[in-house]
Amino acid sequence: MNILTTSTIPVKNESQKVKIVVITGGVMSGIGKGAVTASIGKLFQFRGYSVLPIKIDPYLNVDPGVMNPGEHGEVFVTEEVWKFDPLGDGKYVYTIAELDQDFGTYERFFDKNMHPSQNITSGQVFLTVILKEREGHYLGRTVQMIPHVSNEIIARIEEQKNNADILLIEVGGTVGDIEGNIFLEALRQLRLKYGSDNIVFVHTTWVPYLSPISEFKTKPTQHSTRELLARGIVPDFIVCRSERSITEKIKKKIALFGNVPQEHVISNPNLDNVYKLPLVFETQKFGDLLVRKLGLDARISSVEIAKNINNWEALIKRYETATKHVVIGIAGKYLQNMDTYFSVREALTHAAAHLDAKLEIKWINTEEKIDPQIFEIVDGILVPGGFGLRGTEGKIEIAKECINRKIPYLGICFGLQMAVVSFARYFVGLKDAHSQEVDPHTPHPVIVLQESQKSIHQLGGTMRLGGYPAKLKPNTLVHKIYQKDEIVERHRHRWEVNPEYVPLLEEHGLIISGIYEEENLVEFIELPTDKHPFFVGTQAHPEFKSRPNRPHPLYKAFVAAALKYKEQKRK
Repeated sequence: MNILTTSTIPVKNESQKVKIVVITGGVMSGIGKGAVTASIGKLFQFRGYSVLPIKIDPYLNVDPGVMNPGEHGEVFVTEEVWKFDPLGDGKYVYTIAELDQDFGTYERFFDKNMHPSQNITSGQVFLTVILKEREGHYLGRTVQMIPHVSNEIIARIEEQKNNADILLIEVGGTVGDIEGNIFLEALRQLRLKYGSDNIVFVHTTWVPYLSPISEFKTKPTQHSTRELLARGIVPDFIVCRSERSITEKIKKKIALFGNVPQEHVISNPNLDNVYKLPLVFETQKFGDLLVRKLGLDARISSVEIAKNINNWEALIKRYETATKHVVIGIAGKYLQNMDTYFSVREALTHAAAHLDAKLEIKWINTEEKIDPQIFEIVDGILVPGGFGLRGTEGKIEIAKECINRKIPYLGICFGLQMAVVSFARYFVGLKDAHSQEVDPHTPHPVIVLQESQKSIHQLGGTMRLGGYPAKLKPNTLVHKIYQKDEIVERHRHRWEVNPEYVPLLEEHGLIISGIYEEENLVEFIELPTDKHPFFVGTQAHPEFKSRPNRPHPLYKAFVAAALKYKEQKRK
């Protein structure tokens, strides 16, 4: 059983007047509203306020768990599992721990865990309204988008209103998308309810820069702002994404057509490090302007604020002044959208920076023939999570080569499973060993469906999700890395190492260095350090717990091994 399951939303005891910042997007999707939201939250944290982000996703999915990562990007997994109970009577309960990847950005910026109830989707809202209608909650009324759906959205937001000083509401998609209109309407009503002194709207738009004529173009932003105005929402700030900083002349023009003061037009240029964005905002007094607009009293002194900003600057400097260089290969199949492995990239970057190294990633497409030259280039290889047949043979080959060449290897979830398959085939002698997920008829099913999964037929929200404990074996590399006997990591999987094959695998040198005792599931594997410098697999996703100021110990140990391997190659 997941040890961190909650059926209700956590609420603070004290009540307080809610302050809300709503972040909308215009022109097109994918311009970084999540980073803007997180950076705005950081501005408030600098000033001593607590923040809680809410992400609205207008898609009809209940959660993103069954979406194609190649299209949607990474599915982020929370520590806690939420039992979403639309009617509140236990009749219909849905397990949610899979969220939009922006929640990873929030956790990394704020250094705090998010709760699944902070993600509001159209699927959740419409499901609730329809179930309530069937139960007779609306007393025979005609159920309509307004007020019933809009009221449900407002109710979901208000459930969180006492959990922080500031609520940050990021509205997914783009103003003008038909599926997002009802959410904008609900937010318009929310502003009427709480007053413009308590709710601020920040509109994030794209300002293209045309290199051939060296000119910014503001027309897309003008049209986008008018789309927002047409929905009854007047923005208080306009954040302008562009490939470079916009000029004061362009700010003045946008302010005129957007009906905001010029100082409320904020430049958001391309950056080599997303964690710099709060500092870019600080140079434009964005934090002070937000605090003033919301009428907030000072929470801490100006000296303490400056100290918090300086600490963040020092953290960023660590990333910029690294003197070493490390090359890590990421071997996967969802390479059409690099956001699929967003948290993996971030965790590697955090680890490298704290080891005085700059990270270079080499992407390895496991659906194609593996070029042997890649093993000469990289200092370590990570095989991330995944599902299904495509690219499996490439991952199995990579695990084999990493063992033979003694290249540091880290297998995450599916990466652990393919490492076990590779070890069984090439070092135990079980020809055609495989995972039953990939080959249901394999003569040696070293990876099988968990017993608890065999009676499940629905796909959404039914995997082994959230935080689970693992008991670590003393005197193993994993135990040395964590420095603990028991740890908790986040999970998202259905398949496991077949316990019937564990004795044979161990007999040939594979170490089972961590297990989930309640069901005897393999959580960690490794090879002896006298046989291999670093060959580790975990069934979990430790990347979700890595922070820019606090890299995950497993990722840090892996990158450290890669740096050591690189030094030995030079000798």
